[in-house]
Amino acid sequence: MKRVRCPKCDQYITFDETRYEPGQKLVFQCPDCGKQFGIRIGTSKLKQTQKEETQSLNQQTEMPDDSDFGSIVVIENVFHYKQILPLKMGENQIGRYQKGNPINTPIETVDPSVDLLHCTITVSRDKRGRLKYELKDGPSYTGTFVDNVILGDRERRIINDGQLFTIGATSIILRTPQEEE
Repeated sequence: MKRVRCPKCDQYITFDETRYEPGQKLVFQCPDCGKQFGIRIGTSKLKQTQKEETQSLNQQTEMPDDSDFGSIVVIENVFHYKQILPLKMGENQIGRYQKGNPINTPIETVDPSVDLLHCTITVSRDKRGRLKYELKDGPSYTGTFVDNVILGDRERRIINDGQLFTIGATSIILRTPQEEE
């Protein structure tokens, strides 16, 4: 099953992509706002072009790929599907996706307990050159929990691979890249 987002109201429409051929054009009408819009089944030319440009830029500047810094896995729950979001070096601002929200790691969810800016994971290197992940709350209305303990207002917590933390009613697992020790 695939989901497409209405360009007017941001609501999702789910459809079975296996019933259609690559290159086929589909037209949808949003049940919420009535907006009609079309998509073409297959690989997006824009995404492919962006991917090629990013690879070219990374080769030119010899910068590591974003996936080298790990990712967070948003566990599937009643609010949304499982998502894997890559982390970058520096601050990764995590919160609910909304048009115009300037955070750099948005979670697509309708969970009302996840704030627009809920928490931040700062990726840096320690004295030995190993990646370090530091979690802090936004501040948010519902808090950020690590091992079922709420983080204080100014508290920062070092988290490791496989660490489970919760924002609102949404659980997230940190996945770090496999580094040579």
